[in-house]
Amino acid sequence: VQLQASGGGLVQAGGSLVLSCAASGNIHSINVMGWYRQAPGEQRELVARITSVGTGGGTTSYTDSVKGRFTTSRDNAKNSVYLQMNSLKPEDTAVYYCYGEIFSYGLGYVRDYWGQGTLVTVSS
Repeated sequence: VQLQASGGGLVQAGGSLVLSCAASGNIHSINVMGWYRQAPGEQRELVARITSVGTGGGTTSYTDSVKGRFTTSRDNAKNSVYLQMNSLKPEDTAVYYCYGEIFSYGLGYVRDYWGQGTLVTVSS
């Protein structure tokens, strides 16, 4: 099982970016999907997560600093998760990692899988 993230880049403060992440491999099902980020010298923090069931395709939750600005969604048919980031701030600069709690046919149990990280840089 692999997760491939894309969509990072350089953007000015106030701008927007969309991150995408697709899981591939011998996947039976995916429970929670989401995004962490890690800024230089900081610990990795959970930014957003979305469950596999709920109104609109999943129940979402966000860290306080991104509420109202970021939106996560998923496409279960494509085993993908997305992060729409609006009103970006310089403090959003970080490497963003997608993850998924995945049940694979090969292992026979759920474990976490991580994408390779994509850099988001917000200039002031």
